[in-house]
Amino acid sequence: MKQAAFCDGERVCALGMGAWMIGERGQRRKEEIAALRAGLDLGLKLIDTAEMYGEGASEDLIAEAISGRRDEAFLVSKVYPHNASAAGVVAACERSLKRLRTDRIDLYLLHWRGAVPLGETIAGFERLRKAGKIRRWGVSNFDSDDLDELVSAPGGEAVATNQILYNLTRRGVEWDVLPWARRHGIPVMAYSPIEQGRLVREPGLIDCAREHGCTPAQLALAFVLDRDGVIAIPKAANPRHVQENVAALDIAITPAIREALDALFAPPRGPSTLQML
Repeated sequence: MKQAAFCDGERVCALGMGAWMIGERGQRRKEEIAALRAGLDLGLKLIDTAEMYGEGASEDLIAEAISGRRDEAFLVSKVYPHNASAAGVVAACERSLKRLRTDRIDLYLLHWRGAVPLGETIAGFERLRKAGKIRRWGVSNFDSDDLDELVSAPGGEAVATNQILYNLTRRGVEWDVLPWARRHGIPVMAYSPIEQGRLVREPGLIDCAREHGCTPAQLALAFVLDRDGVIAIPKAANPRHVQENVAALDIAITPAIREALDALFAPPRGPSTLQML
């Protein structure tokens, strides 16, 4: 499987599992837990969540899914910006740890930039890291100017990743954010790599996928996975979808496929405002 490496050398499969809107509907709980367990069985180590997702419901479901298998998982969670003061981020992390029923989070992110000064958030992250509550920290939804400011702050050079919206219809980050990550040697995490499922209804993508013997979702995922240093985290809703996602790892984006996709979904020609969902 294609892998991505963090600055400290730890490697994970470049395909992870997202948990946005997971755990919010009780009737789907068994299927969602089965999906996460199926992903672990298939080598998808990284599971992404946040305190915002279902106000903790996602973290609680993940705890059940990985019960007895904690060491197989690479857990990512995120803190609300309004909880990201030096003291607030510590308290928020403790709540997430309790819901996840674990003693550490592998990667803890600031969900998006808020009013709290970055220096305060970094101080809280570093306190958690030194206490062993988190193993590394990063950010989410930061553009290149935010990242420049981050690494200029005391301790900011320890940032481990930037989680961003990236897919065929959201390619603006190719102009500046992805190059920034490459220059600084950190992986990027791509959320909503299938645009919350909307890409599977794009006629041009449907035709292109059919021509190459895969599904539109698989081709959209393969496009993101083709980028070095990018970890895709599609939602893991049921075991069948997880298996379909894993198959995307075997799709090679040839020059001809890339040309066809560029014709359908144009790459950026200049800087643009960072997009978020």
